[in-house]
Amino acid sequence: MLRNRVRELRARDHLTQADLANKIGATRQTVGMIEKADYAPSVALALKISSVFNVALEEVFWLESEDEAK
Repeated sequence: MLRNRVRELRARDHLTQADLANKIGATRQTVGMIEKADYAPSVALALKISSVFNVALEEVFWLESEDEAK
C-alpha cells in the first residue's frame, strides 16, 4: 500500500488542498484522495508534489507492506 505525508507537509506549509492542487495542476478532490491513500498519483504528479514541498520523493511517499499496515 502506498502511504504518504501530503497532509502533514501541506499543513506545515499552510496550504489548503486547493492551494496544493493549483500548484501541481490537479483538482482539490485529487489531493484529498491522495491524502486518504484512495488514489496513487502518477510518478510525474508525485514528483510535482515533492517539489512543492522541497523534499525528496521518498520523504513524501513510501510503500508499506500489508503486514506493516496491521
